[in-house]
Amino acid sequence: MAASAAFVAIPAKASTFNLVVDYTCTGGIAGSSEVKLKARVQIPTAVQVGSMLKLGWSIEHANTPRFISPDYYAEGARMSLVGNVKLAGAWNGTLEAHGSEDQAALKPNQPLVAPEGLSSEAHMTKEGVIKLTPQEMTVDFVPPAGEVIVNNDDPRVKYDAGWAHSGTTRPEYGDHLRDVHTTSTRTDEAVIRFRGTGFEYIGREMPDVGRVRVIVDEDASAIVDPTKDSSGNPTNATKGNISLWERKDLPYKEHVVRIRAIDEGKDVHLDAFKLHTREMIDPPTEHRSTCRVTSNPDAVEITVGSGPSSSPDPSGTPPISPDPTPTQTNTSTPGPTTATTPPNRHVPWPSTSHVVVVVPGSSKTPTPTAKTTPGPTATNYKAAQVDTTPLGGVDTGEAPEQVAGGSYALIAGGSLLLMGSAAGGLLVRRRRAGHAGGTD
Repeated sequence: MAASAAFVAIPAKASTFNLVVDYTCTGGIAGSSEVKLKARVQIPTAVQVGSMLKLGWSIEHANTPRFISPDYYAEGARMSLVGNVKLAGAWNGTLEAHGSEDQAALKPNQPLVAPEGLSSEAHMTKEGVIKLTPQEMTVDFVPPAGEVIVNNDDPRVKYDAGWAHSGTTRPEYGDHLRDVHTTSTRTDEAVIRFRGTGFEYIGREMPDVGRVRVIVDEDASAIVDPTKDSSGNPTNATKGNISLWERKDLPYKEHVVRIRAIDEGKDVHLDAFKLHTREMIDPPTEHRSTCRVTSNPDAVEITVGSGPSSSPDPSGTPPISPDPTPTQTNTSTPGPTTATTPPNRHVPWPSTSHVVVVVPGSSKTPTPTAKTTPGPTATNYKAAQVDTTPLGGVDTGEAPEQVAGGSYALIAGGSLLLMGSAAGGLLVRRRRAGHAGGTD
């Protein structure tokens, strides 16, 4: 029982290590500054076929400048980051990591809240060696879909000198927030700049007022007559907070809208603007920041090993794998020996000083032995400089396979004990026979 217990082992836990990457971001919501980010990418030290290769990213700012809001926005805008890792070797392509963070209501140049982490995963379907190399990162800003009302006294609305503000207007008119701006001077303008996909001009519908020209991005789009209702019939009542003209087919970008008085001596009223932004499938390219890698991070090589067999051994005996303990074999002829590498050690890649090789402990590759022919001096491998040293093989939930020599030792011991017992029995019988013969 004690000998059997000696061959029961607890499976080792898999580990990860951090790859630190520095980025410098420009353009879009980075504004006129350079925003510097530091990413720590957690990479597993052992992956098996049939499992998921999962990369976890943590993001932090490395300097004071932050990503900033490009305009006024209601609650619900979203900032998103996409990190890219190039895969080469057994797998070729790009593995993307995504993360996003919703924003509260925003004003221009207000710092944005960046995602704290990203995640990505890929299903491993075959064995092989994969090299992972960090690539550039993109940062996007998506404005919230919906509408926002900008009142006539909002600082975003600019007026010529002839406009005057009238507050506490008659409640029966129903003006938005019970105030309006009014002018009776021909060519006077009220101007608003905004980012969105449409707007509405809100004013009063009433008799004996002046006409208004609506100009959108230097295009004299329409002439509005507030003395007529939506059916084109003259009105006899005064109604505030009325949408006098709208346009909702604009591309998302910054637009300039002008409300210009046409008739001299007749009042023109501005109650508010209602700004629209439709839902967008793709993030606006004008807000995109591009982050390039500015450090010189190590590329990482990991080995995707074969997973546990799904078919049981017909003999019912657990398969015996080669002894996972590194060995050195020498003959009587003097010669150099070659040191093998213990499992789960990071080994520097020979071709470049910026590649880290990860050899998983779950690999079924037999342990190499030294050659008997003379050769060059054995290579002395050293562990790569990483943040976390792996603790063991991948956590599969299975105990390591039995050591090849263990069962043979037990069988040999039992055989010797059996042979000794048989020889002792024969000796006793011969002595008994001799003793009997002497008495006759």
